[in-house]
Amino acid sequence: MFCKSSKELLNYVEEARSVSKDGVVANYIPALAQAKQNDLSIAIRYPDSTCVSAGDVGKIFTLQSISKVISLALALIDHGADYVFERVGMEPTGDPFNSIAKLENLAPTKPLNPMINAGALLVTHLINGQSVEDRVRRLVTLVRELAGDNAIGFCPKIAQSEFATAHLNRALSYFLKQHKRINEDVDQLLALYTKQCAIEVNCSQLAQIGLVFAQDGLNPVTKRQVIPTEVARICKTFMVTCGMYNASGEFAIRIGIPAKSGVSGGIMAAVPGKFGIGIFGPALDEKGNSIAGLRLLELLSSQYQLSMF
Repeated sequence: MFCKSSKELLNYVEEARSVSKDGVVANYIPALAQAKQNDLSIAIRYPDSTCVSAGDVGKIFTLQSISKVISLALALIDHGADYVFERVGMEPTGDPFNSIAKLENLAPTKPLNPMINAGALLVTHLINGQSVEDRVRRLVTLVRELAGDNAIGFCPKIAQSEFATAHLNRALSYFLKQHKRINEDVDQLLALYTKQCAIEVNCSQLAQIGLVFAQDGLNPVTKRQVIPTEVARICKTFMVTCGMYNASGEFAIRIGIPAKSGVSGGIMAAVPGKFGIGIFGPALDEKGNSIAGLRLLELLSSQYQLSMF
């Protein structure tokens, strides 16, 4: 087993926590600014249902951009890869996650990948449903099935805080609508997207989601194929190439496992065929990734040779 005890894991957490002082809690979404900079916790879920953890793993946080992996899985289930990737690309970008630059330069307009905001908004637009509520329900249901917990929901306060301050995402959405990449009301799309980002989990639940992706879409606890194997493969590939914003290349070299971060400080990682990892550390680096969470993964990857490469 990769990490045999919570005490062993806690030593790595305490070492990684020291860099939290160099990060900043996200404050451009007011509801996220209340997080404690020094928080750091981790859970590791194994196929035999074992969970090893350290820190306050029961603390709840929102998925934020980690939800992009799940919305992509749902859009692929709804439409298939050919349909989705006619509308959004597969290429990494060196630009910040909320940049509009590449949209302006490409003809025809097409977001480079589903992990940047423009691509994620387009992917969320593709999710089937008769209403925002119906589509949110489908997303939450998928998260519940991945995590094996029917208590999971979204935080209305954080969703509203994000909706009220989503000026850049509105600009991206209107740009996509102008170029006929989306055809729904922008506020309707943002209502869906902000609720998607506001889905709440703890580290243990997030690690279980990572475990399902690590097991090619199979929940080893329920023995249910939650998402098709090919969809899981595509999602993991994007996690490797684009999952850590415009630090993904360095992450692949230093750590080398499929992972996705969010500006709440969450990181979901899926070590292929082995286990899932859920991390919460709200102090962010300049790229928007959990600074202590990255350090923690780097320590673990180096010690236990987790890299795929």
